[in-house]
Amino acid sequence: MTSKAHPTMSDVARKAGVSPMTVSRVLNADTRVREATRQLVADAMTALSYVPNQAAQRLAGARAIRIGFLYSNPSAGYLSEFLVGLLNQASPHNVQLVVEKCEADEHGVEQARRLIDNGVDGIILPPPLCDIAELVDLLAQSGTPAVTVACGQPDDRLSGVRIDDYQAAHAMACHLIALGHQCIGFVAGHPNQTASARRLQGFKDALAEHHLPQAPELIVQGLFTYRSGLDAAEQLLAQEPRPTAIFASNDDMAAAVVAIAHRLALDVPGDLTVAGFDDTALATTIWPELTTVRQPIAEMAETAVRALVRQIRERRDGAPAAPQQVVMDHALIRRQSDAAPRVRPSARVVTRLRM
Repeated sequence: MTSKAHPTMSDVARKAGVSPMTVSRVLNADTRVREATRQLVADAMTALSYVPNQAAQRLAGARAIRIGFLYSNPSAGYLSEFLVGLLNQASPHNVQLVVEKCEADEHGVEQARRLIDNGVDGIILPPPLCDIAELVDLLAQSGTPAVTVACGQPDDRLSGVRIDDYQAAHAMACHLIALGHQCIGFVAGHPNQTASARRLQGFKDALAEHHLPQAPELIVQGLFTYRSGLDAAEQLLAQEPRPTAIFASNDDMAAAVVAIAHRLALDVPGDLTVAGFDDTALATTIWPELTTVRQPIAEMAETAVRALVRQIRERRDGAPAAPQQVVMDHALIRRQSDAAPRVRPSARVVTRLRM
């Protein structure tokens, strides 16, 4: 019994109604191919499950797409998820990634200018760099294709991929309130990220809608780092009355809250409910596993690559499209770190009877 042969370039050409040379040009990112024709070939490849020979493409001189990735994020878990998404899409789209790190005191402008001077085709900006106005201005004014990721207030001059941080934080706060918590602490994210303000506002509005007091001392500034989460947790758990739940703006800080609770001999979630944000790998590697908001970081990075590749190809075709904003779904993930507040019996006064 013979197996069906793998589809060839000629099969794709027949399916798309074009010549094999046109298919070859599409695979080699030839700028002379119209976008409509490119889409016909792509649809035919999908229908036939055609997988191009990467080695043959390189020998044929395929024109790779060079994408610059600037990063300056303090969360290793977030960066890891992001890189996975970038790498998942790099090979299928013949993308070469050029990675540049920006130190904490740098705004990425010089790094971006260097990438542009070195001929990258486009740039991806994750937080907090996507919130730096000078950097966004540089990319917009230079005409460099770029996509921001997870920006709380994206600039319409650049394409963007994000979730609705306000609604995500609002949903988590409502969940904690539904469990019965009325005294809820909040660890805010770094003030240099617009998403931090959106999450804080979502939390505040949820409290207001349920007529719960918004005590200023229950909102503590964090920096999206584990260390800042430790400091915030110590401050919150030293208060009287102590909050029965703490919602941290990312998983790193939430994990730090759990660590401080353990140090104080508090049971999580019996004595303290803890919730995070992002759903990075850290959320399932600590005990108890974190209830958190799932921000699909890897999928957002994948979407950013696809959007940027499409933008670059349209530009090569001489028909650049307007920037687009993509809002992806978030999800509330319940695990073992949340529960209803424990109701402790009131103290009883025992009266001794005299005999």
